[in-house]
Amino acid sequence: MSEQEHVRYLPFHAINEFMVDEYREKVIRFVFENLGGVNAARKNAILSIFKKQVKIPGFRDSSLAPLPLKIRHGETLFERNPEFVAQVLQAWAELHGDLREKVFQMLTSRGWKNLLPPETDRSKLPGFQVEWPKSETYEVLDQSFAEQNPDLEIPNDDVRLMAVWLVNALPYELFEEDKP
Repeated sequence: MSEQEHVRYLPFHAINEFMVDEYREKVIRFVFENLGGVNAARKNAILSIFKKQVKIPGFRDSSLAPLPLKIRHGETLFERNPEFVAQVLQAWAELHGDLREKVFQMLTSRGWKNLLPPETDRSKLPGFQVEWPKSETYEVLDQSFAEQNPDLEIPNDDVRLMAVWLVNALPYELFEEDKP
């Protein structure tokens, strides 16, 4: 892509088109169950968005609802609110620090360019970039990760989500890479 071309973004909630319902629920459940392990600002951002956007009958403050209700309503919010998606995925990545480092190493070894440092707060970005190298399929990334980390048994969905988050792109528009 030339410097003249404009980088295009999809809003963060576009990731829902790439996630199965069960996995989306798993990610949201994990974040809500582990909110105590994220920094206070991130936790407050997640709960503030949730409280403002979600009304749960019987609860004046929806962020105080029982976990199963928060998860169910959180899934709906995740499907339509890009800011909530960004905060949840950043919290998820922070809670998976070791995986984040290993996926970053794998992406770097595969020649991914212009990666932000793994600890960068990607929730501040405008969304996901739309271009993705055609040769970097999920299956290729899964295999590369497994080869580089033979002693780890990490679900492919977690490796894929971390890769998407770290490269800040969705495999929306596939392109052929220029080979030297």
